[in-house]
Amino acid sequence: MSDERRYLQELIIAELGVSPSFDPDTEIERRVEFLADRLRLTGATSYVLAISGGVDSAVGGRLSQLAVERIRAEGGQATFVAMRLPYGVQADEDDAQRSLEFIKPDETLVVNIKPATDAMVDSVRHSGLGDREDFHIGNVKARQRMIAQYVVAGARGGLVVGTDHAAEAVMGFFTKYGDGACDLTPLSGLTKRRVRDVGARLGAAPEITGKVPTADLETNNPGLPDEAVLGVTYDEIDDFLEGREIDEKAAATIIATHRRTAHKRALPIAV
Repeated sequence: MSDERRYLQELIIAELGVSPSFDPDTEIERRVEFLADRLRLTGATSYVLAISGGVDSAVGGRLSQLAVERIRAEGGQATFVAMRLPYGVQADEDDAQRSLEFIKPDETLVVNIKPATDAMVDSVRHSGLGDREDFHIGNVKARQRMIAQYVVAGARGGLVVGTDHAAEAVMGFFTKYGDGACDLTPLSGLTKRRVRDVGARLGAAPEITGKVPTADLETNNPGLPDEAVLGVTYDEIDDFLEGREIDEKAAATIIATHRRTAHKRALPIAV
C-alpha cells in the first residue's frame, strides 16, 4: 500500500475508533456497562432495537438485555423491547426467531411495515422514482422501521439502540435517517469479525454469527449479500480497519467510499 493510502488508513482507523487490540470479554463488559450507564445518566427506562436475524442485531440485542438486567439487579427499572419489523413475510424469519431465542428479550413486539411503506411509496411515485425504484423503496423500509422504533421508545420512556459498527460505518453502509438513526451505538469501533467474535463469546449459535450479511431491503433482489453491493469483502474491510496490508484496489475502494459517504456520518451541515 502506498504511503498516502497508509496515512489515510490510519486517519480512518482513528476516526472510527478501532482499537489495535481486541479481547471479547473486555469488549462485552465495556459495552454492557456503557449501555447500563446511559440508562443511569438519562433516566430512561427501556431500550428498543429492531431484530433482523443477522449477527449485528443479535449481538446488540443481547448486550442491551444484559444491560437492563444489570440495572434491575441494582434495584432500578429497565426493560429491553425487541422489535420484529418485517415487510410482509420475511424470508429468513427462522433466523430472526433464532436471534430472539439467543437474546431472551423482556418483550417482543411485531409491527408489519408493509402497509406504511406501500402507502408512502404510492404517495410519492407520481414524482418519479427513476430506474432505481426498488433501491429507493428499500430506504423507505429502513425509515419506516426507524419510525416504529421511535414510537415505541417514546411511549416507553426509552432509547433506540443502533447496530452500526466500524465495518459498516467506513462504507456508509446504512440508510441515512433509517437504520442509521438511533440514540446510541454499542457496537461502534468493532469490525465485522469482532462483532462475530463477541457474539460467539456471548453464546450465539454459528448459524447467527456465520450468517451471510445482507441488508435485505430490495424487494426484487431479496437477500442480496452486502459484499455484492460493497465491491469489497468484509475480510478486506476488517483487515483495513485493523491496520493490516490489503490489496491496493480494495484499499482504494474503501477510501473512496469513505470519502463519498462522509455526509452519512456527520451532523447536518449548518451555516
